Amino acid sequence: MARTVDSDMTREPTATGWTGWVAFGGCMMVLVGVFHAIEGLVAIFDNGYYVVTSNGLIVDVDYTVWGWVHLVMGIVAVIVGAGLFTGNMAARVAGVIIAGLSAVVSLGFIAAYPFWSIVVIALDVIVIYAIVAHGKEMRAT
Repeated sequence: MARTVDSDMTREPTATGWTGWVAFGGCMMVLVGVFHAIEGLVAIFDNGYYVVTSNGLIVDVDYTVWGWVHLVMGIVAVIVGAGLFTGNMAARVAGVIIAGLSAVVSLGFIAAYPFWSIVVIALDVIVIYAIVAHGKEMRAT
């Protein structure tokens, strides 16, 4: 039996107005990365800034460790956010992974800085939606 390939499956997706969501997701990923870097730098250089003791965090680690985690995650998020503008598949996969990790790390940091963490988690959800739902269209533009 001959096997046929559906021509719709092999074609590149046509660009629609939804590519703006991916560009928005890239901008938000860069913004989330900057937020994480700021949180990280504050935790590294000002140990007394966050009012919760280390026992109040979900994970019992020093704020300097949390600061380095946030700083590294922020740098990676900025790089991945820039890669999203090209429609690169590796950047899209890394974007979903980094946004998911960012949400988990922010959830662990919520006792120290609740408003900021909730904003970052909300932005992460928007980024994941933009990448997953419309990421393939960005390459066609």
